[in-house]
Amino acid sequence: RAKGIVIGGGPAPDGHTADVFYRVTKPNQITPLIEEDPYYANGVWTGFRLRTFAQFVEPWELPPVVTDGSRRVTLAEGIATDPDMATFALIELRGAGRLAYGGFFEGGQTLGLFKTADSNEALDWLKETDFWKPESLTSRPLLWVL
Repeated sequence: RAKGIVIGGGPAPDGHTADVFYRVTKPNQITPLIEEDPYYANGVWTGFRLRTFAQFVEPWELPPVVTDGSRRVTLAEGIATDPDMATFALIELRGAGRLAYGGFFEGGQTLGLFKTADSNEALDWLKETDFWKPESLTSRPLLWVL
């Protein structure tokens, strides 16, 4: 994280999964980073699935590391109907203090880390913009550790 490679992430509250956001210049750089991570090397993580953002809304700041489970947030995903306008919506949500970071995968699929433990609230923030297909929106809790 101090080198700017890990942007943030943390485990699901049940501890069965984790989401970690890495910054690399080429997608093939990520696998060695994960395989060298102590959590993966020591069997805490037993697998991983890579997803590459085509466009990313950077965090304004990296918060302090919190390991006590007190920083509960929501990861929300959905398909943007207008990716250009949805980008502006994510930037506005970040400016309003609601979004930490997020972005777009190919095809308009969006993923964002929202600064609320209330998944309905996070989904409502996206729905209010009218730039996402409401039926495509899903969410899951995350303990934002780093």
